[in-house]
Amino acid sequence: MQIIDKQGILSKIESISPVILDLGCGEHKMWKHAIGVDLIDYDNVDIVGDVYEVLSAIPNEVVDMVYSSHFFEHVTDLGKHMDELARIVKKDGHLQIIVPHFSNPYFYSDYTHKISFGLYSFSYFAQDHLLKRKVPTYHREIKFTIQDIHLIFKSDRAFYFRYGLKWMFGKLINASTYLKEFYEENMCYLFPCYEIKYTLKKIKS
Repeated sequence: MQIIDKQGILSKIESISPVILDLGCGEHKMWKHAIGVDLIDYDNVDIVGDVYEVLSAIPNEVVDMVYSSHFFEHVTDLGKHMDELARIVKKDGHLQIIVPHFSNPYFYSDYTHKISFGLYSFSYFAQDHLLKRKVPTYHREIKFTIQDIHLIFKSDRAFYFRYGLKWMFGKLINASTYLKEFYEENMCYLFPCYEIKYTLKKIKS
């Protein structure tokens, strides 16, 4: 079992500003100065361990930003995960999360994927002034607001013609919230979406 070095984590946090966590960073961090967290000890990973254990070792409200690409779909308890992020992120800090869209044709091929995501996935955990349909928060204390939701359309670059067509289609769909909602309700299985990117802001301590 991986033993989490709480003092080492605190030292890393105190040594940088702003404090950016890259959760599930894998072999490549988005920013060199970010603190990379992963269960596998890749070369650029700064903290190796289970994400829940790592987050529990971080003090309250010391993180400026959490970035994550293709990691949230692997967690087993999204509610617990969001509670920990709400605890460690500073007021006015941000979450930037990229995950596969539920219509991604490759999503179900990966046996490690646990959770699928759509436009409304984080509306259950945050204020949502963007989307029209309102969903319940199940009496959760809401500490984030959704600033942006962006649908990403692409193919593997080996299929360069398809990649270009989907990129242009994405420019159209992302032109308005109405088009995003219309797409997901009526067109997502005809023209599958590859990824979805959320930007959330911490609004309450």
